[in-house]
Amino acid sequence: MDVTWIVGVVLVATAAVVAMLAWRRLRLLRAGGVHVALRGRRDDSGRGWQLGVGRYRGDEFVWYRVLSLRSGPDQVIRREGLEIDERREPTGPESYSMPLGSMVISCHGPEGIVEIAMGVDAMTGFLSWLESSPPGSSIPWAS
Repeated sequence: MDVTWIVGVVLVATAAVVAMLAWRRLRLLRAGGVHVALRGRRDDSGRGWQLGVGRYRGDEFVWYRVLSLRSGPDQVIRREGLEIDERREPTGPESYSMPLGSMVISCHGPEGIVEIAMGVDAMTGFLSWLESSPPGSSIPWAS
């Protein structure tokens, strides 16, 4: 086989994967997604952040990693039992690995500790979603 042909096939395959990832990201954003960086553990060095797109799905906030070939969400954060521990601005090294103008919240829930970084507008929506009651549930003090 000719080396040029092999290099061409590799380039076409790489371009196809990149196009599929870009199409997936655009599809998620158009379906009501927001840019979110997520970290599953606390780390003072600023490492461990992964960029993705988050969407609200009823009582769940589902997160899709940007560079993932999975068709489903990479992480599911349930509203029930989720509590905010801390809200802060990103440190110097962290600011390079998250969406521009992000705020960071540290939460804990049944699934463990998670840190979420998103823009101020998206953060307002997330906090509103977190504090609202789930659809169809009764609030004891409101009856």
